[in-house]
Amino acid sequence: MSQTINRIAFIGLGVMGYPMAGHLARAGLEIHVYNRTTAKAEDWVERHGGHHHATPRQAAKQADLVLLCVGNDDDVKEVTLGDDGALHSMQAGSLLVDHTTASASLAESLDTACRERAIGFLDAPVSGGQQGAENGALTIMCGGSQADFTRVEPLLAKYARAVNLMGPAGSGQLTKMVNQICIAGLVQGLSEGLHFAERAGLDPSRVVEVISQGAAGSWQMENRHRTMIDDEYDHGFAIDWMRKDLAICLEQARHLQARLPVTALVDQFYADLQAMGGGRWDTSALLRRLRAFD
Repeated sequence: MSQTINRIAFIGLGVMGYPMAGHLARAGLEIHVYNRTTAKAEDWVERHGGHHHATPRQAAKQADLVLLCVGNDDDVKEVTLGDDGALHSMQAGSLLVDHTTASASLAESLDTACRERAIGFLDAPVSGGQQGAENGALTIMCGGSQADFTRVEPLLAKYARAVNLMGPAGSGQLTKMVNQICIAGLVQGLSEGLHFAERAGLDPSRVVEVISQGAAGSWQMENRHRTMIDDEYDHGFAIDWMRKDLAICLEQARHLQARLPVTALVDQFYADLQAMGGGRWDTSALLRRLRAFD
């Protein structure tokens, strides 16, 4: 397998993929992009250079590395295995890395499809949100072989502060599920704490200032408490996407016979917020749901 990566295809220029691809372009790499909305691909090329293509298949042709960051399992299948999918033009010795948060079973299927074509594969979902992508500070959880991971790690580090191999194909997706399970519980706990503080007549900002220095402190508390107190949710990771991720978690839990009672409950709380018209609100809007009962 060729070890040199010169030409890169990036498929999916959403709120995450757009800045991630930008970090690679600023590193001086040759980038070929595809996005379902052509105007966004054109805008990216105008800002960063490189080339945009009409299909994933065209973008991936002669690429040493193809990176994906799309919406869900069906999107991944379309841009890889569909009629115009990237795998139809990728050459032996190239490498496919999927940053989409998707199912572990899809990662395993893609790994098999790639190996049949002598193509390397990593499932590599990310955490850190739009802010992390823009700042090059994502956390990337990878599943695949050590050889493929070693080959691509320096490039992934262009937009990440932590890149880790968690095990064979599917392990990255399973680790991301753990991440989302933990976030769901943390945000609900923070929402309940702030709601309690408000009802008790405390200054919630001062409460957070104090308790964030102890065992209750978390990334969510540090980065979301202010906007939660101010009832501002037009930012961050959308509830619609969180429910997509939690559905993957809950399905995998059924397969593993793992018990996720809190996750299932918080998922239903997010459904309540969707019913309130909040599908695009940040996941920290769980506090708005509690305030709605006041």
